Amino acid sequence: MNTLPPPGCVYGVALNYRPALESLADVFNRPPHGKPPVAPVLYIKPRNTWASHLEPVPLPDGVEAVEVGATVGIVFARDAHCVPEQAAEDVIAGYVIANDVTIPHSSLFRPPLRFKCRDGFCPIGEFVARDDAPSVDALEFRAYVNGELCMTANTAGLHRGVARLIADVTEFMTLRGGDVLLLGVPPTPALARAGDLMTVEAEGLGRLENRLVPEAGLRNEAAR
Repeated sequence: MNTLPPPGCVYGVALNYRPALESLADVFNRPPHGKPPVAPVLYIKPRNTWASHLEPVPLPDGVEAVEVGATVGIVFARDAHCVPEQAAEDVIAGYVIANDVTIPHSSLFRPPLRFKCRDGFCPIGEFVARDDAPSVDALEFRAYVNGELCMTANTAGLHRGVARLIADVTEFMTLRGGDVLLLGVPPTPALARAGDLMTVEAEGLGRLENRLVPEAGLRNEAAR
């Protein structure tokens, strides 16, 4: 384990698992889209969403449940622009596990910020340097709610693997050193409710635990 490099921006990638794309083929082919997305579908997880291991995650007022978005993040060692697939490893500093918490919603091409960017909606685990990390091209990771296994996934099921994703994203935007690119959340993520303990883990990348706490309760506690 090592210290996370100075943080930059955290980006998420939607629809980056093959089963999700295949299940939505009919929807993509209808108007107004007419075809599946060609480029990666990105969204941001801004600084207000970041949380650490064991830090409580606020459950917004009026929201019954959130999705436990178990995923793996690429941490960039330096600025990356137009990086070819064969050179992708050179720009990687290491990896983190993360919980891309989301309020369930139906939008596909443009993930709404109001459902993905609430306070505490991106717990991030400890940084693991590239040379100390397992291969993330076929990495199994898991999600638990209150200690019960709710999801097992493998990065081998990604539509765009690590190298391809870096090449496709840096083709149209520069990723800076310290930026984190989340690989995507598998289909049918587990749901968590008020009081639940959300856990994400992956061999070689550690374990990340955060309890979902009603937002009103956290506000009252802060006001004391």
